[in-house]
Amino acid sequence: MARKIMIAGNWKMNGLLEDGVALAKGVAAEVKKMGKPECEFLVCPPFTLLTSVKKALRGAKVALGAQDCHFTEKGAHTGDISPVMLKDAGCQYVITGHSERRADHGESNELICKKSQAAYDAGLKVIICIGETLAERDAGKTIDVCSAQILGSVPETATSSNTVIAYEPVWAIGTGKTPTAKDVEDVHAAVRKVLAKKLGKGNANKMRILYGGSVKPANAKEFLSLPDVDGALIGGASLKVEDFINIAKNAGCC
Repeated sequence: MARKIMIAGNWKMNGLLEDGVALAKGVAAEVKKMGKPECEFLVCPPFTLLTSVKKALRGAKVALGAQDCHFTEKGAHTGDISPVMLKDAGCQYVITGHSERRADHGESNELICKKSQAAYDAGLKVIICIGETLAERDAGKTIDVCSAQILGSVPETATSSNTVIAYEPVWAIGTGKTPTAKDVEDVHAAVRKVLAKKLGKGNANKMRILYGGSVKPANAKEFLSLPDVDGALIGGASLKVEDFINIAKNAGCC
């Protein structure tokens, strides 16, 4: 089943105003040159840059996303940002469940599920992240861990229209290490089967599953040509216009 490739950049905690706007303008200019790209582009800058990046992307087919959200609309939650605030700032997507949130902030599957549902309610689409640690991989628990995260983190109301899954092996994020193509395809295929049990085969077949974890122009074609890989969630390489765009080009989706 044809699923539109997504090339998503997660800028993480990087970028002051001048550099962030320059990066966004650079991406926008390259995407405009493509005319009608076959893939969907998305950038997720820090909260402080959302409004400025939105302006910098004007006229380009590049969606705006945030890196996290709270699970309530408003209230006494100092330092948090609600999904409706993100929607108001011009976001179309939000990332939930990234391994760095799970590790740095102790976020549970239950909390990620609540955040994702709140994002749906605000009219946002959600990229829900899953992935195993090196210890879990070495113990042969990759599929079990990812399956449990899918079952616990993905709301029952998830559909192929409001949800994208991103498989990011924790041990590969920012390390330069990557799993083999067979490992990636095995996990993605297993995740799709779990999604089918939870949400129905129709939704599962249409839902995009991205790969993330040291994605570069050099390995993009290998990973994004796999049957169950529908794009990439890119960290470090998304901070350079040339690398970000070349990942899409090397994957043959634009």
